[in-house]
Amino acid sequence: MSLDVKQKIEEELKALETELKIDLPRELQKAAALGDLRENGEYQSARQRQDIVRLRVGALRQRLAELSMINFDNLPHDRAAYGSVLELYDIEKSEEVTYRLVMPEEADLSKGLISTASPIGQSLMGKREGDEVKVRTPAGVRTFEISKLTAIHDR
Repeated sequence: MSLDVKQKIEEELKALETELKIDLPRELQKAAALGDLRENGEYQSARQRQDIVRLRVGALRQRLAELSMINFDNLPHDRAAYGSVLELYDIEKSEEVTYRLVMPEEADLSKGLISTASPIGQSLMGKREGDEVKVRTPAGVRTFEISKLTAIHDR
C-alpha cells in the first residue's frame, strides 16, 4: 500500500477530530446562546454535522486499523492480489488493457488503478496468468484473458 493512502486518511482524521473537538463545540455554544434549541436551525445543523463527523471519524479509525493488519508477506506470488499488475486481453474488444489492483482509496481508472473492491477487481482476485475471467459490469458481461501477471513481490 502506498504511504499516501495512510497519510491521506490520517490527515482527514486529524482535520475531522479538530472540527469535532474545537469548531463544532464553538458553533453549538453560539447557537445555544440564541435561545430555544427546539426551533434553532443553527443548533440543529451543528448537531447533525457533529453526528456525521463522529461517524466518519469512526469509519476512518476502523479503516486505519484494517490497513495496519495487512501482511504483505502473505500475498500470493502466483495469483492476482493487492498490488498485482495484470495485463488483460479484452476478448470482445480485441484489445489489451493493463490494471493494477489497489485499495479503494487509491483507485483511479484513468491511470489503470482498479480497486480490489470493484466488480473487475473482485473478479480478478485470486486468478492466475492464462485464466479467462468473466466480469459483470453495468454495461454487461466482459471477458478477459490474463496474459501477464506481475505480483507485488516481483515489482
